[in-house]
Amino acid sequence: MRLEVFKTLWGDTRPWHHAIEEVKTAGFTGLEARIPATNAEAQHQAHLLQQATMPYIGIAMTGGGVVPKQDATLESHLNDLRAIVERAALMAPRFINVLGGNDRWSAAQQADFITQAHAIGQEAGILCVFETHRSRILANPWVTLDVLPQLPQEVLFTLDISHWVVCCERLLNDPADDFSAFFERVHHIQARIGYDQGPQIPHPAAPEHAAARQFHQQVWEQVWHAQKARGYTLSTLTPECGPDGYVHTLPFTNAPVADLWEMNTWIGQTEQARFQTLFPQ
Repeated sequence: MRLEVFKTLWGDTRPWHHAIEEVKTAGFTGLEARIPATNAEAQHQAHLLQQATMPYIGIAMTGGGVVPKQDATLESHLNDLRAIVERAALMAPRFINVLGGNDRWSAAQQADFITQAHAIGQEAGILCVFETHRSRILANPWVTLDVLPQLPQEVLFTLDISHWVVCCERLLNDPADDFSAFFERVHHIQARIGYDQGPQIPHPAAPEHAAARQFHQQVWEQVWHAQKARGYTLSTLTPECGPDGYVHTLPFTNAPVADLWEMNTWIGQTEQARFQTLFPQ
């Protein structure tokens, strides 16, 4: 099994060709980014990716931005996804990472959305996977465990466990915190290190946050071993340190305490090295 690392465009507002060059320099494989808002833009970005022979993971947000509109219905979220998947098809993504629904929904509503959204992807010939993300479906690990048995077995997920850490206000490393049933269905990892009071430590290499880093590392490795057992020959990971209240800043100046790309490069290259020790070629 091998690991491919993708660069997130979260916090990078430059034209995509700049990011494509950084991907190559860092030794990463491709880009993960929101699916463009228009067909014309999707076709333009697809052309850049094709020129660089670079794979792409699409991100679909339904019902509004990162935080959904609170009055958006389940059907409106599904209609958004249908339109997004249609644009995504122009870009031939590896798969689409869906930030869908609303954390206020019951487990039954979440399962209904995921089941129908999965079918929308199947109809288009594109795999949709569903992310653990605050304000969205799967925001809470305990509700997620209630959702899981209600889903078709082929439904897969993106794991960003930093959201669960801050949601629960603790590292989920108690013996009672058994998420193996969920980990066994993770398709993609978004790698950011959260801690009990926030979704992102100041720097992933900071020794004062070694416990949080070790917890996340153990979770990622558990996912990799589960993928290996399921016959995966390829795993994907996107380092996702980001802006927008995630990166720590100095008071009064709002200056970031660390560079986002440097932090994401550190995670990507560290995980590539770790993966190679676990699954040598």
